[in-house]
Amino acid sequence: MANVDELLETIGGMTLLELSEFVKAFEDKFDVKAAAPVAAGPAGPAAVVEAAEEQDEFDVILEGAGDKKIQVIKVVREIVSGLGLKEAKDLVEGAPKAILEKVAKDAAEAAKAKLEEAGAKVSVK
Repeated sequence: MANVDELLETIGGMTLLELSEFVKAFEDKFDVKAAAPVAAGPAGPAAVVEAAEEQDEFDVILEGAGDKKIQVIKVVREIVSGLGLKEAKDLVEGAPKAILEKVAKDAAEAAKAKLEEAGAKVSVK
């Protein structure tokens, strides 16, 4: 096992150019390719970032009403059409709850801004 540790220590101290030359010599000597296998599905952080960029539906989640609960209830009634005073109050008091679901990004950001201006704690997912 000492040989493996020594190899890892030596490889760890190489520059990228030296490592590239080593890999090429290794491939030539043993007639192999050091290319990583390609996965069939999304993998790694790049795929997650790409998926996040493609997201076009967002949920606006009310995390808490804050100190100005009445103002938040008014804004919730303004944002969610057809909501009565009691329903809006129950929604605000039941936080964390989804205020809007599957809306466009600009609508979600606008709702978040209005709610935060009224004193609520909001997140967009």
